[in-house]
Amino acid sequence: MTIIEGRAEPHFQNLVEVFAASFRDRPTMGAALSVYKDGEEVASVWGGIADERSGTRWTADTATVIFSCTKGLMSVLVAQLVQDGLLDYEAPVVRYWPEFGEAGKSDVTVGQLLAHRAGLSALTTDIDLDQMLDWQTMASLLAAQAPLWPPGTGYAYHALTHGWLTGELVRRVTGVSPGAYFARRIAAPLGAETWIGIPSAHTQPIAHVQVSQGLADLWVDEAAKDSPASPHWPFRAMTLGHALPAALVTPDGGFNASRVQAAEIPGAGGIATASGLAAIWSATVATTRGVRLLNDDMVARASRVATQGPPVFAPVPPFSRWGMGLQLDSEARRYLGPASFGHDGAGGQVGFADPTQRVGFAFVTNWMEAGNDPRATRIIDALRAALSARA
Repeated sequence: MTIIEGRAEPHFQNLVEVFAASFRDRPTMGAALSVYKDGEEVASVWGGIADERSGTRWTADTATVIFSCTKGLMSVLVAQLVQDGLLDYEAPVVRYWPEFGEAGKSDVTVGQLLAHRAGLSALTTDIDLDQMLDWQTMASLLAAQAPLWPPGTGYAYHALTHGWLTGELVRRVTGVSPGAYFARRIAAPLGAETWIGIPSAHTQPIAHVQVSQGLADLWVDEAAKDSPASPHWPFRAMTLGHALPAALVTPDGGFNASRVQAAEIPGAGGIATASGLAAIWSATVATTRGVRLLNDDMVARASRVATQGPPVFAPVPPFSRWGMGLQLDSEARRYLGPASFGHDGAGGQVGFADPTQRVGFAFVTNWMEAGNDPRATRIIDALRAALSARA
């Protein structure tokens, strides 16, 4: 039996039991859970193995790659810039990034870009890892590329490209790289152990990410659908050609590689502890550690539905919903209720806020599973029950 460490207030002990159950039949899994209510951390627990190669145990300070949860953090950062008047969701992207207007994209708005409607969900040019790690290369490729469908007429999930698109907007209006600006504007004020590009001074080891057989098999099936004559765009959205494995990690490569973790990859490269990630989401809806990141009006504006229904490619239900880059409650990702917003990440990561309950939540793990992974969903269900009983 996995030993669970940490603490939870009495009303939230049921979360610990459900969290502990998620380790069953996963002997090398590590994970952590943090929940904030009204700006205070009411549950912080962890357990399991941070690195199966050495047997290193997960601790309160263990951070792990959070994959697409990073897009949620970038969307909060962009919302702050809109709140400050430095960006406008309705404005064309070319107002801030003139080169973006190439190849028929001059009318794409900031809001369309955030809501996965810009037509740039994958690159039409295959690239390698060195190119992916070069910021200017990625920004230039996306600026020059023709959209895969008429922008604004539909959507497809911008699995990786979303980060360079939003990140370049941040860089253009602040003069600072997105990882550095995130550290200055969000992580440092909250004291949140969360990074977009792990700093060289960071000495704590990062959890080693593993891929379950089910997820590995899924990506083998997806790869078989792709060919030069008939591109499978959702698959290419994950690999960018030759830059990444489709599952995002190998034992020593992908996001397990130190140089990838050090790079600023705002679509999938965030690294966080559960407590750090939950504190950020909490601070979007309640003063947390003395900080409030977004005001109520901005929360309502950023979380208004902008995208829902079948995507352009591979329209297999259930379908997600997005606001201004924020993932909303849907059949594909159930949060606490209809007002919740956040973002999940590949293999099981989940972070979100709920303005009605004034909750911030994070579940992070180094054990990646396929899309029907129930671990975080069961914990969220337990949290909903705990809040109802507490009320």
